[in-house]
Amino acid sequence: MADSTLRRRLAWTALLRVFKPGTPGLGKRLGAIPRMIKATLKGEYDGGTRLALLAASAVYIVSPIDAVPELFLLVLGVVDDLAMATYFAGALLDELERFLEWEKQRDNVIPGHVVK
Repeated sequence: MADSTLRRRLAWTALLRVFKPGTPGLGKRLGAIPRMIKATLKGEYDGGTRLALLAASAVYIVSPIDAVPELFLLVLGVVDDLAMATYFAGALLDELERFLEWEKQRDNVIPGHVVK
């Protein structure tokens, strides 16, 4: 796989890339979530660590333990949730774009043949 096409980007720029022409739209990316999870669990796609980090950030966002800082430090408590939610959305969209590119390249491979 070409490093330039599957290169991970910053989560913040991934949010902006959803709206650029020539990139997969939001609907196409979100529709790929079940396929990405399935391919990862089957060991076909190398997204295990990234999906674990995404799951951890999702748990952090909805965790009731995170409500404690918000009770005492109102602004800082909300800012950290906003930063985490932005990271989560950007990282998820970036990983989904990477997965869609992987799927596209995988469809061009004939098992047992070397393509140069």
